[in-house]
Amino acid sequence: MTMNPNFLHRAVELSRRGMEAGQGGPFGAVIARGDRIIAEAYNTVLATKDPTNHAEIVAIRSAARVLGTVDLTGCELYVNAQPCPMCAGAVYWARLERVYFANTAAESARIGFDDVRIDTELNRNPQDRGIPFEHVPDRRAREVFDDWLRMEGRVEY
Repeated sequence: MTMNPNFLHRAVELSRRGMEAGQGGPFGAVIARGDRIIAEAYNTVLATKDPTNHAEIVAIRSAARVLGTVDLTGCELYVNAQPCPMCAGAVYWARLERVYFANTAAESARIGFDDVRIDTELNRNPQDRGIPFEHVPDRRAREVFDDWLRMEGRVEY
């Protein structure tokens, strides 16, 4: 697959559209398969009051609905900025083939979207984070996982 500059330009246009409409931060995303756009989105964090509504997440959700699958193998993501840690995780869960981005994480940090703190926190032990993550073992929780392993017809993703 080769980078399609028109898709990257579209992501930039979407970032401006969402920003000027007051929907959220200046971020846009396009998901394409081959020469076809499957989904596109801009950041809607402010409009939806949902901190997870980054352009990449909204586009991934839309592409999954359009294609009727959670597996976006064969699709590429075009974004105006390097994905944050949450969005990068979603890229892997969705199995996108490649990501093309225009602005770097350092450029996003320059305008107030600094992911360094999150990266630093995620590399600490869970109990040592600024927001502690505490392991609370529970037999019933483990049983649900064991039942998942025995369940016939389960779909692994």
